[in-house]
Amino acid sequence: MADERARHFRRLRRLRRSARRWSVLAGGLGGAAAVLTPYAGLGLPDAAWAGAAGSAVAIAAWRWVDLRALAAVPAPPALDPAEAAARSRARLVAAVERLPIGPGVLAEVRRVRSRLALRGTTASRAWARLDRASLTLAGLAGRLTGPAEPAVREAAEADRSLRDLATRVAGVERALNLAPHGPLAQVHATLTAQLEDGVAAYERLVVAAAGYVAEDARPTTEHPAAARLTEATDLLHGVASALAELRTPGAPLRAP
Repeated sequence: MADERARHFRRLRRLRRSARRWSVLAGGLGGAAAVLTPYAGLGLPDAAWAGAAGSAVAIAAWRWVDLRALAAVPAPPALDPAEAAARSRARLVAAVERLPIGPGVLAEVRRVRSRLALRGTTASRAWARLDRASLTLAGLAGRLTGPAEPAVREAAEADRSLRDLATRVAGVERALNLAPHGPLAQVHATLTAQLEDGVAAYERLVVAAAGYVAEDARPTTEHPAAARLTEATDLLHGVASALAELRTPGAPLRAP
């Protein structure tokens, strides 16, 4: 959506152009009525010319009045460049999200941007592992139903918490470069250990989710599709044998 200042001046330009057009039209119709009425005498066409000229003059007058009223209104203040950039970015994101592949593209862009922000820190490796585990769990989420649904919610909450922790580890590590010795080093080591333990626990959860999906999909007997395919194969073999016997002269007929 355009800012209020640009919208105000756009309306002003539109109204000025409209006032000028109606003024030119009123002048043309008024001149035609002034010339043609005495030339051909008064009649029904002259009433039409006079009525059109009067209407054009009235509309032109109203347009000039509206233009003066709008010009008297102070223009809204200019939009802050940062706010304008944020609005443009929001419009672009909304346009991409309307595309069929838009949400996936935006998620990938955000993931890459977050990973680049942690580049060069010890948290980047844990972030990459968390990304792989999160993508794996996202592929299994559609089958984690029933008793596994609470685990999916816990995994989503843990994912957000671990990403926030990785961002904190990266920030502390950058500050640690300014003061290598001191209590900040111990804090960084503690946070890094918490991040590693959390990512490892998340990976174990993903492995358990994959095991749940595998056990949930494994039937206790032969799969129905395989059984139907076996029956269809036997039927085709029997038909083929019967056709071969029909083409062999003198061979006894057997039921397939």
